[in-house]
Amino acid sequence: MKDYFKISTRTIVATGLGAAIFTLLFMYVKIPSPVPETSFQTAYGLSAFFATLFGPIAGGLIAFIGHALSDSIQYGSPWWSWVIASGVASFIFGFAYKRTSVEEGEFNMKSIITFNTIQIIGNVMAWIVVAPVLDIAIYSEPANLVFAQGVIAAVMNSISAGVLGTLLLIAYSATKAKKGSLSKK
Repeated sequence: MKDYFKISTRTIVATGLGAAIFTLLFMYVKIPSPVPETSFQTAYGLSAFFATLFGPIAGGLIAFIGHALSDSIQYGSPWWSWVIASGVASFIFGFAYKRTSVEEGEFNMKSIITFNTIQIIGNVMAWIVVAPVLDIAIYSEPANLVFAQGVIAAVMNSISAGVLGTLLLIAYSATKAKKGSLSKK
């Protein structure tokens, strides 16, 4: 469990790069939904990818920083309930870090199922629990609106992380030498 929370220079660099890319994707590569203030965000596919490669700390910081920067640039200040939820979702995505075989070049069906189970749990926790509760507690938003937004966000972000994250992880694992692929002649 200690490996999940280890911070190295590699983790810090990945966090900075991931947060910058997350910010850009969050601002410019999204599809609006019929529910107000919710969009299909490609950024969660990227944060799921980085979280799986670098762990929960990197994943959580990438989404938290990226979402906060995006909100600040676009709207003048962050909407903290959703910024925190983004961080929570991507932190949870990071628990796929040592549970998949991406770094060994084997992102097989078992790893895909593990990754997607974890990312769905992260999205449900963040968008159906954390975001609505904080919206009500911090901003006194109406419960029916924030829970509707949360359900839509959970579904759309699960699809983003599931499709884009899985494709990125498959592509990345294909670049890694498979364990035992070198033989002695």
